[in-house]
Amino acid sequence: MALLRDLPLQGLSPYLIQHRDNPVDWRPWDDDAFGVARATDRPILLSVGYSTCHWCHVMERESFHDEETARFMNRHFVSVKVDREERPDVDSIYMDAVHTMTGRGGWPMTVFLTPGGRPFFAGTYFPDVDRHGMPSFRRVLEAIEHAWRNRRDDVREQAEQLTGAIGLALPPAEDVPDRGRVGAAYEALCRRFDLEHGGFGGAPKFPQAPILEFLARISGLATATKATPMLTTTLTRMARGGIRDHLGGGFARYSVDRMWLVPHFEKMLYDNADLARLYVRAWQITGNPYYREVAVDTIGYMMRDLAHPDGGFFAAEDADSEGVEGKFYVFDHEEFHEVVGPDDGPLAAAYYGVSRSGNFEGANILHESAAASTVAERFGARVEDVTGAVERAKGRLLARRSTRIRPGLDHKIITVWNGFALRALAVAGAALGTEDYLEAARANARFVLGEMRRPDGRLARVWSNGLAPIPGFLEDHAAYSLGLLELYQATGEVEWFAAARELVDLLEPHFGGPTGVVFASATDASNLVVRPSDQQDNPSASGASLAAECYLLLGHLTGDYRYHEGFEQIVRAGDRLLDAAPSAAGHLLAVLATSQMGIREVALTGPRALEWAGRIAGAYRPDLVVAPSPRSHDEVPVVAGRYREGETLGYVCERGACHMPVGSYGELAAQVATRGYDRSS
Repeated sequence: MALLRDLPLQGLSPYLIQHRDNPVDWRPWDDDAFGVARATDRPILLSVGYSTCHWCHVMERESFHDEETARFMNRHFVSVKVDREERPDVDSIYMDAVHTMTGRGGWPMTVFLTPGGRPFFAGTYFPDVDRHGMPSFRRVLEAIEHAWRNRRDDVREQAEQLTGAIGLALPPAEDVPDRGRVGAAYEALCRRFDLEHGGFGGAPKFPQAPILEFLARISGLATATKATPMLTTTLTRMARGGIRDHLGGGFARYSVDRMWLVPHFEKMLYDNADLARLYVRAWQITGNPYYREVAVDTIGYMMRDLAHPDGGFFAAEDADSEGVEGKFYVFDHEEFHEVVGPDDGPLAAAYYGVSRSGNFEGANILHESAAASTVAERFGARVEDVTGAVERAKGRLLARRSTRIRPGLDHKIITVWNGFALRALAVAGAALGTEDYLEAARANARFVLGEMRRPDGRLARVWSNGLAPIPGFLEDHAAYSLGLLELYQATGEVEWFAAARELVDLLEPHFGGPTGVVFASATDASNLVVRPSDQQDNPSASGASLAAECYLLLGHLTGDYRYHEGFEQIVRAGDRLLDAAPSAAGHLLAVLATSQMGIREVALTGPRALEWAGRIAGAYRPDLVVAPSPRSHDEVPVVAGRYREGETLGYVCERGACHMPVGSYGELAAQVATRGYDRSS
């Protein structure tokens, strides 16, 4: 019955380590914690957060470090601390309870449970004193303890109602959603779009990469004329705003305003991986080199600041340094000009929006306040004078910033987020022709498959300091399989295809149910009052939608109809969500829209197969699945038996039938261009 403070540091996540020395008797989520609660007839106080969460740090300082508060918790509750990034199933179940009780969610999450795990009271951050209409945490604790002791029947009734609410599932549709469902979702997103600043809704504003993915997939279709402007407006405004780190690259998790100016400074791997890939796609769609520049800048941040030397990627960087949010990133007016110097200072300050009053607590968040041409006109200078001043300023500011204390690094390697990173590197490597990205992708695949594969074939959820104790979830297996399939399409290396297929074949037996592969947790998960589904994007793609895309791609690469059936099950299960809340199912919409385009397989064999695959990858064609095979092999069914010694051949196949093979890239390009991906319908 170990407490967190009694467990060895090795294997604990940074978030759990942060709370290990609190005076609170924190326990991990395990059988022992529930056993103690039952034996002592005490409710469980469940606290969920993550290491880079600013308000988690605040609540820890205010309440969990307070000796008197800790004594009350230890006397009356069994306190359980969970890292949401390690246990997304636990987080999902009880976040539903928070939403049901309060109408909103967030972290830190604070939920009170019966000893059997049923929630009866839920909230998020509670201050140390009554403030802004919120009761103090101590007052909440006293009220819960009184209710547990004196109004147990009311508590049980509330627990039954809440548990029933979080266990509800929408029934699947009888048929696969048609184009009308995609069109209606697109129109609904158009109505929510912020025409001035891009993105969806007001403050706080998140990138919402799954919705942007959907817009990219349908970009250019005659029925979706607003998709490209919505995508590019959002990506441009974000790239120019303070949510982007203009010195070191990468994006913060969200903006506290609707203009993308003031970020919540934590930087997450999943955001940066998804956005890097989206900026590559935007460059391909528009030809605008600015998007390519942002993509390269973002991948550079990932490879420099989040990379484990053996190939994995760390989870995140904190918002705080030295206990102050954003301190690492901002510059006051005096320091900026001192660093940049008098010659370049005025031009660079105008470009980066630096002023004496600042835009964040007296300091300045750097952003592209004005275009270089506008600054040049204002100062009577040449554009190249402005760009030169900005580049020199960037180098000097970055050098100064490197002397500061960096925000904390969450050194967990999370499988699902590494799957996003793998996919981004494979896409960027193929589209930009950058071998360094492909080699980084290979290193990542070798690391995850070598260090995080369990004896039963499943992947672990996280790796930390050599340990990978938690079994992976649906999103881990599906996201990583997609990354492997993208790496196969970019390199023609069949080992990645084989590994992806093995992982995808584990989805149905471990995460399937009556409505398809939709459950977040495997069948052997314990201590869960309900089995949570993973159908909503939050904020990255849902596990079910990632699994649907796995099935869609493998169905085309193998011709095995079992995969097509798996895809159809998932989209039928998600149809009600697509109808009621399309903004919560952007990635499933993207996959469904792709399936409706008339996908074709392009099998390439022979010595120039990779060259041809690279040329195809230079344009964005979501309607194509590419199988390059520079050597003879039979592991990938779509290319099996098609190799001819010394010849490079291309086969374009659709709906189980293939055209005659062609021996030149020009002929292949003509076949690909003249059919499929009908943008007129």
